[in-house]
Amino acid sequence: MRIQFHGHSCIQLETEHHRIIIDPYLTGNPVAAARPADIAADYVLLTHGHGDHIADAAAIAKRNDATILAVVELAEYMERQGARAVGMNLGGSAAFDFGMIKWVPALHSSSYTENGEAIYLGNPAGIVLQMDGLTLYHAGDTALFSDMKLIGERFKPDIAFLPIGSFFTMDPEDALLAAQWVQAKVVVPIHYNTFPPIEQDASAYVSRLKLIGIHGVELAPGESLETSDLNL
Repeated sequence: MRIQFHGHSCIQLETEHHRIIIDPYLTGNPVAAARPADIAADYVLLTHGHGDHIADAAAIAKRNDATILAVVELAEYMERQGARAVGMNLGGSAAFDFGMIKWVPALHSSSYTENGEAIYLGNPAGIVLQMDGLTLYHAGDTALFSDMKLIGERFKPDIAFLPIGSFFTMDPEDALLAAQWVQAKVVVPIHYNTFPPIEQDASAYVSRLKLIGIHGVELAPGESLETSDLNL
């Protein structure tokens, strides 16, 4: 599996047969190294409804004839934008042709502002994916919460994508504890350095992960890794 980081919280996953993008925020993203037109996807996965996570979701889905997977209120909003979507909810899981998805909690908020009015878009979520023989956990935007221990005990992710930016999400200190609780073999920091309020030193975070025996991988926007190169 090829994992590419597009900046902020946007992760693209590609296997021999499937292409998934999570939280596509490229338009208006000052650190993004790709444009929506560059993205090929079969599925678009959304953790919550804030603009810095859904900005390009409908456009990418419609151009690729892809399916959006999201919490039900957000999925319904995407359908109103003309995209095909499947709405699920926290605790729910389902099998798709790429593998299995399960929606797990995140402590955050979820809305989108149109014409000065905030539209409620359901609960925020984290995503557990089982595909290509691996288990991946994208925490979405979240504070540290103790049920991350349960996610780790149940799923033992091979790779976890954890926010470190603070201000809106966990800070690096909390993200260190989260990395231990979710028991991932590899941790990739996300949701940092896009804007001044969330500037963080990802290299320092990865170094601190190493001190507690966790393999961290810092990816710059546009960079990718191959899971075959990891000791999973």
